[in-house]
Amino acid sequence: MKQFYTGLFMYVFMATPPVRDVLESIMIMHMHMQMPLLMISGFLMAPFLTKRCPRFFDKWNGNGIPGILLFAIINLYWMIPRAMDDALTIWFVEVFKFVSLPFLAGVPLRDSWPKISNRVKNIIMVGFTTAFIGLGLLYTITPVQLCNNYLLDEQITLGWGYITMAITLFIFLIYSFLIDPSEYE
Repeated sequence: MKQFYTGLFMYVFMATPPVRDVLESIMIMHMHMQMPLLMISGFLMAPFLTKRCPRFFDKWNGNGIPGILLFAIINLYWMIPRAMDDALTIWFVEVFKFVSLPFLAGVPLRDSWPKISNRVKNIIMVGFTTAFIGLGLLYTITPVQLCNNYLLDEQITLGWGYITMAITLFIFLIYSFLIDPSEYE
């Protein structure tokens, strides 16, 4: 229950106008701080929600694949430059961001991750690593603004942030392929 209140507090705190405005004022903070924190708030609220509606989650996400697919689709949507731009200019897209990231990405991730196999986890990690490399190159190499609300320098900074995340995920994937955790238990 403590996790739920922590997640709920994070969610309400992130939705307050001053915090929202500060996090959306810089492109890398919008993409790599606000959006993941919204997903983490849903991730923290998930155990309470899954205990309150166990039949729904067992029926809808029995093996974890539908939840992971929903998580991936929501994340890939919010990686599109136009979606990030629309979230700043159109109010109902902003509302969709504050609903979709915690409840359609964070909650399904928490419910699905223990249910899926290590092979599927690695496939998801490889997919996101590839997406991060592609987006990092897109944001750094493109000579024009992809988002009207942010400067070109901020776009390049975001691209390097994506490349850094891709390198980190790649190192984790190598680690997970080379090290067997059962040897250390």
